[in-house]
Amino acid sequence: MDISAFFILLLILAVLLAGISKGGFGSGASFICIPILALVIEPTQALGIMLPLLMVMDAVSLKLYWKKWDHNNAKVIILGGLLGVIIAIFFHRVASTNLIQILLGLISIGFVCFEVLKNSFILRISRMTFNNKIGVFIGISAGFTSFISHAGGPPVALFLLSQKMSKTLYQSTTVISFWAINIFKVVPYSFLGFFTWETIKMDILLAPIAIFGTIAGAHVHKIIPESLFFIFTYILLFLAGTKLLYDGILT
Repeated sequence: MDISAFFILLLILAVLLAGISKGGFGSGASFICIPILALVIEPTQALGIMLPLLMVMDAVSLKLYWKKWDHNNAKVIILGGLLGVIIAIFFHRVASTNLIQILLGLISIGFVCFEVLKNSFILRISRMTFNNKIGVFIGISAGFTSFISHAGGPPVALFLLSQKMSKTLYQSTTVISFWAINIFKVVPYSFLGFFTWETIKMDILLAPIAIFGTIAGAHVHKIIPESLFFIFTYILLFLAGTKLLYDGILT
């Protein structure tokens, strides 16, 4: 891993954005860190660096929303998430770096398109209905994309928001679900070599920034309009996704 001043600055920016998103804006754009870092290092290294930091952010958020979640929905998502992680393990063993770059690019661009459609009310989630069986498949999708890119949010949002949950119930259920899914990823990430001494040392140094970003998110939410924050992060995400797609196809 080539560590330069530019890489360190990019890493700090990615962790701050992820923390602020998780702490103050519903974690919608927290996975932006992976496409950004994957521009300068291997996707697996980016995943290895960010998982422990995302788990630190989860722990901070979990304390705020402890036992406020919907237990049935959380169980359905977590069960599906475990199956999705298992499927992703086998996929990763046969996937090339280029294929992972392409998938990351598609997930990034798809995420932005999903959010634009949702926020412009073209995609009317409240009119959709899902039962628990579909919820398991939603969880599988979330577990798979979370393993590949730490981006399992959109399918879970479709499932939960269709039930017209309160903001607190939605956020709490999301927090506990991805806290569990992230735990499922630790062992396979270890065996697949995502964690190295370099990534662990970076995690130790960046943990305070992750905590700061998560706590700061609640305060930033009061100062900066939510729409402005998401416009900024989605532009970055779309550009990073386009670059990854280009690199994956043409290199």
